[in-house]
Amino acid sequence: MTFLLLIYEFFKTGLFAVGGGMATVPFLKEIARAYPWFTENELLDMIAVSESTPGPIGVNMATYSGFRAGGLLGALCSTLALVAPSIMIILIVSRMMRQFQENRLVQHAFYCLRPASAGLIVGAMASIYHETLFHPGAASLYEWLNLPALMLFALFLAGVIKFKKLHPIVFIALGAACGIVFQL
Repeated sequence: MTFLLLIYEFFKTGLFAVGGGMATVPFLKEIARAYPWFTENELLDMIAVSESTPGPIGVNMATYSGFRAGGLLGALCSTLALVAPSIMIILIVSRMMRQFQENRLVQHAFYCLRPASAGLIVGAMASIYHETLFHPGAASLYEWLNLPALMLFALFLAGVIKFKKLHPIVFIALGAACGIVFQL
C-alpha cells in the first residue's frame, strides 16, 4: 500500500508542480503532513541537500522521500512517478508540435501557466524563509526570531550583493559550513 501511495502522491506532484523543483515544495509539505515518511523539518534539510547536490531538486527530494518511506523500491517508485507526467506530456506535445505551436488557445494556456508557476515558487520561498528565519509558535518576540539565522541571512545577502561576480558554489559551500558550525 505504501508504494501505491508513493506513486499516487508523487505522480500528482509531478503533474501539478509546474515551474521546476521549488514548485514541488508546497506538495511535499502536504505529503509531510499526511504521511509519516518525513517531517516538515526534515523537508527543510532535504531542500538544503537537494539544492547543493547535482540533479533536479524535485527528483532528488522524491528519491529521498521514497527511500525513507519504502527503501530502494520506494525511491524508484516515487522518482518514476514524479517524472512520468512530464515524460507523457512531452511525448504528446512532441507528436503534435506543429498543431500546438500555431494554436492560439494553447499559446494562451502556456502564457497563463507562467504566473501560476511563479506563485508556487514564491510561496515555497516564503514558506522556507518563514520556517528557517523564525520559530513559529514561540511565546515571545525574542524566541520567535531565529537571530543567528537572521544574522547569517543578512551577511550572505550583503555578500551576494557585494561579491556578485563570485561563483554561486562559493555561497553554497559557505552556507553549508555555517549550517554545520552553527547547527542551524
